[in-house]
Amino acid sequence: MAILASMAAMAFLLLMEAMSVSHGQLQVGFYSDSCPDAEDIVTAAVQDAAGSDPTILPALLRLQFHDCFVRGCDASVLIRSARNDAEVNNNKHQGLRGQAVVDAAKAELEDQCPGVVSCADIIALAARDAIAMTGGPSFDVPTGRRDGLVSNLRDADVLPDVVDSIQVLRSRFAASGLDDRDLVLLTAAHTIGTTACFFVKDRLYNYRLRGGGVGSDPSIPAAFLAELKARCAPGDFNTRVALDRGSERDFDDSILRNIRSGLAVIASDAALDASNATRGLVTAYLGAASRRFERDFVAAMVKMGTIGALTGDDGEVRDVCSQFNTD
Repeated sequence: MAILASMAAMAFLLLMEAMSVSHGQLQVGFYSDSCPDAEDIVTAAVQDAAGSDPTILPALLRLQFHDCFVRGCDASVLIRSARNDAEVNNNKHQGLRGQAVVDAAKAELEDQCPGVVSCADIIALAARDAIAMTGGPSFDVPTGRRDGLVSNLRDADVLPDVVDSIQVLRSRFAASGLDDRDLVLLTAAHTIGTTACFFVKDRLYNYRLRGGGVGSDPSIPAAFLAELKARCAPGDFNTRVALDRGSERDFDDSILRNIRSGLAVIASDAALDASNATRGLVTAYLGAASRRFERDFVAAMVKMGTIGALTGDDGEVRDVCSQFNTD
């Protein structure tokens, strides 16, 4: 019986290992034979960019989020159009950066392994590297994505917005196959980076109050409200504010502590405290070891990276990330 139990346990472990490295037709080490240095080339491009501009790291994380939530993780966000009708031209992509890093990695990969590594995979690998380079967990990313053949302006309307209520946020995430836990964990990516006052101004000056009129969001503690107003004066849209107060350069669970303390900067982060389900998840992570938060965050990132992924013969591998091969 002991031998049978041991064999069953071993079979279970092997199954779990297989599941951990393979997601559909995506798999860890997809390029190990066709382009062995692919992941190192992407890492080098991210390191080079971060050496001169560390703020590019959270931008690369945001880039993957914006790509995967629109038509899936297919690099459609990278397409540029002379008619300004591509996905990236949607206002919901305002301030999106990191495309140049992907382009740099792609140029080197085309030199080393022409027509092999997709732009969609470069986005996913660059986001992973950005997390590690800000002190977050290192993890394996399943690869094998192909690049999409469509990029339309209006497709990006589905992206979550900073003004969305918790009900709308949960609905938008669910539409992409993500649950409440994923919502909390992926929002926690705001532990690094900043936002423009443009995305904060409505909470400070134009919040719709009960009974009519506008003013400041009453859920913001008075001292923090004064701090935000000192940073974002009326009409100031461009000043940058840390998303994770006091810890915007380090990947940690500080953003969750700030959300529970009423110190969320943007409304969509604060919204996590407006639902029993998401509030409970935030509280649970704050009471757990940091390793659990990091483990589950990685799982959410890998899960997001599979949304609508094209594999096999679907899509294409672009020669240049900003244009379809047929152009």
